[in-house]
Amino acid sequence: MEKKLVYFLCTGNSCRSQMADGFLKTLGNGRYDVKSAGLEAHGLNPRAVQVMQEAGIDISRNTSDVIDPEILKEADFIITLCGHANDNCPIVRNDKAERWHWGFDDPAKAIGTEEEVVSAFREVRDAIQQRVELFVKEGK
Repeated sequence: MEKKLVYFLCTGNSCRSQMADGFLKTLGNGRYDVKSAGLEAHGLNPRAVQVMQEAGIDISRNTSDVIDPEILKEADFIITLCGHANDNCPIVRNDKAERWHWGFDDPAKAIGTEEEVVSAFREVRDAIQQRVELFVKEGK
C-alpha cells in the first residue's frame, strides 16, 4: 500500500508543525510519509525538543524548513497548525490533497516563568498528540 504524504504547515516550522511531525512519524506505524514546513524557517525551538523528549519522541534532528511547492503538489493531506499559515499557505494546484486546519496556540508566545512557558508547550504538545491519534485512528 502506498504511503499517504502528510504535510504539516505552520508559520515558522519551529514548534507545532515539528511536534505534529514527530507524533505522526511515531504513531503512524509507517503508514505515512510525513513532512513539515513553515512560511518561514525560524529554527527548531529547544523547548519543543524538550517536551517531545518528555513524551519519548526525539525531534532534535529535525530541520526547520520553508514550504516546498513540489511537496505541496504531491501531498495527500495539507494540515495547517496555525491561523497565519492557514491564511497564507500558497495556493496550489493539487486536486487530490485534503486541506485541514488544526488550530493550536503558539507556545513560543507564552510568557511567564520558565515553568509556565514549558507548561504551555506541554499543553500544546498534548493537544497535538490527541489530534494526531484521532487522525491515525480514523485511518486517513
